[in-house]
Amino acid sequence: MATMTDPQSLKALAPELIQTTLDAGKVVMGVYNSDFEVFGKADQSPVTEADRRGEDIITAALQEIAPDIPIVGEEAKSEGHCPDISGGLFWLVDPLDGTKEFVKKGSDFTVNIGLIKDGVPIAGFVLAPAMNKLYWGIRGAGAWTANTDNGEVKDQKPIAARATDPDKLIIVASKSHRSPELEAWLAHFPGAEHVSIGSSLKLCLLATGEADLYPRLGPTCEWDTAAAHAVLLAAGGSVEVNEGSPLIYSKDLRTFLNPWFLCRADTSFAVPPIGAPKN
Repeated sequence: MATMTDPQSLKALAPELIQTTLDAGKVVMGVYNSDFEVFGKADQSPVTEADRRGEDIITAALQEIAPDIPIVGEEAKSEGHCPDISGGLFWLVDPLDGTKEFVKKGSDFTVNIGLIKDGVPIAGFVLAPAMNKLYWGIRGAGAWTANTDNGEVKDQKPIAARATDPDKLIIVASKSHRSPELEAWLAHFPGAEHVSIGSSLKLCLLATGEADLYPRLGPTCEWDTAAAHAVLLAAGGSVEVNEGSPLIYSKDLRTFLNPWFLCRADTSFAVPPIGAPKN
């Protein structure tokens, strides 16, 4: 069953995957509450012992749960390790999205496990351990959120993206990526309320019906978005690149970079194109 990707098989695996996410979250919080060091990667982005330990926990668990499915982990990839994913089915793991928030002792950072099939996220698990919030979604089966308390899942409930009311529009905008291009796009919606939050939680706000749009006109990698993308798709939303094509995965096996993208809670709500980055 571990290699099956139909909705019911994935739903049956969900408790093990949730436990894996919680176990990684516990390790991440152990580092968070310590006097940890911050290192720099080759691209100058920060990395901590939490990133490394969290990925070790997740990788070991996924190898037990589904030994035939290759794993692309952010930290392993940054060290030059990437498995063969030409079969089209693979895990994308970001053990700590929002490392800058983590280093500042903020709360909006996440542990992320996404499953990709033929370029499409089909399952995703997102834990915000400092907020005690868990989100997960499985294509064809639904999406859910829950509170966490000392490693236990409580108050589980289904979630769904909402229909957009143009008069009550809420747009999620990055805290630290307000480029001129983004400001120009946001100007199409002068009456909108803006909400700022870090990491993959931006997509989760659309999945839970708390926001309508999330434009990302800046760089991200596939492991940053895969898990929360799956949650949003399962909740009825969409993630699109310029001119409305869906965001797909395993585009560039060297960098795993995403283009600019737009998340919509309501796929029928018309929006202007986000454009493409200028080279």
